[in-house]
Amino acid sequence: MFSKICASIKPFAVNKLNISLTAICIIISFFLLTRQGLSSYEALAADNTLAQAVRTADEQHVIDAYRQSNEAVVNVSTRAELADFFGSSHQEGSGSGVIIDSAKAYIVTNYHVIEGAEQITVNLAGGRTEKVRLVGQDPDNDIALLQIVGDKRNLVAVQLGDSSALEVGQRVLAIGNPFGLDRTLTTGIVSSLGRTIRAESGRLIEDIIQTDAAINPGNSGGPLLDTLGRLVGLNTAILSRTGESAGIGFAIPVNQIKLALPELIKHGRVLRPKIGVVMADTEYGPYVLYVQDGGPAHEAGIQGARRMVRQGLFVGYVIDVSQADFIISVNGVRVSSKADVLDALSDVKSGEVVTMVVRRGLGRNSPREIKIKPVLG
Repeated sequence: MFSKICASIKPFAVNKLNISLTAICIIISFFLLTRQGLSSYEALAADNTLAQAVRTADEQHVIDAYRQSNEAVVNVSTRAELADFFGSSHQEGSGSGVIIDSAKAYIVTNYHVIEGAEQITVNLAGGRTEKVRLVGQDPDNDIALLQIVGDKRNLVAVQLGDSSALEVGQRVLAIGNPFGLDRTLTTGIVSSLGRTIRAESGRLIEDIIQTDAAINPGNSGGPLLDTLGRLVGLNTAILSRTGESAGIGFAIPVNQIKLALPELIKHGRVLRPKIGVVMADTEYGPYVLYVQDGGPAHEAGIQGARRMVRQGLFVGYVIDVSQADFIISVNGVRVSSKADVLDALSDVKSGEVVTMVVRRGLGRNSPREIKIKPVLG
């Protein structure tokens, strides 16, 4: 009816009634068109909102894991004073860490993140900065345990998982502070298990997790998580020609951290079997540089290259390799470096006797077999 009335009005009619009806038609048409446009816009907006809300189950797992655990990740800042011929200067560093016990305010990170630091602070998810103390360190496994000494309120701890249950191909998440960007999430898979890398101490770290989740400078010490937000590893190293992520990252399994924690808390370090020697590498294999008086090696007759000499009132030391013992094997495993010897000794159980084959000097002396009972130290 409305359209018929509008159609009967002449475009250029001049009587007042026609003018009034024309105005009414224009107003009503504008209203109807506007209302139709708004309805279409509202429908489109509803469709877009619905589209944004739809997530796959896999995406939701990642979102939930991040929400659950990201506040447990901290930014670790270190400060050390260096002195040289020109005076003193300050050296600063940073990395990541993860809270593993909210009640005791324990934080685990990499040893290389805090190595040599005189002052360590952490920046928490809420934005506050707290001082921490070094509870214990294990350079051989690149682990350090810190504890907040300031405000311990409102801390969020990550749940510890089980790294022995990991499978190649399983989805994992890395959270850290690459290039200072707080609590950055990257995702990937477990690329391999049982890898071996060498710590800065020279000792081999075994059973390492390999992942393609992006790990960059600043990620060290941050958590590697499963899709339930549980800690399965501690991101520690990358293999790269540029120093940035190339898709090959390594993480220390959480089960190794679990084993180290009691000793780090009790002793400040992890006790390992020692025989009381200082070794050095040569092209002929590892040899004994120094033997600790009264230690297991001393009692077993091991001799080092360093010996004391006297000339009048002068007392000093010389290195005589011809009188040093070279280590050939440990418990039947042939060794070619001092790292090999340390690795072999690390597998020795407490109280177990070690069989070593050694040879005196570089000549044609025959190898001899000795028995040594290491001590924990």
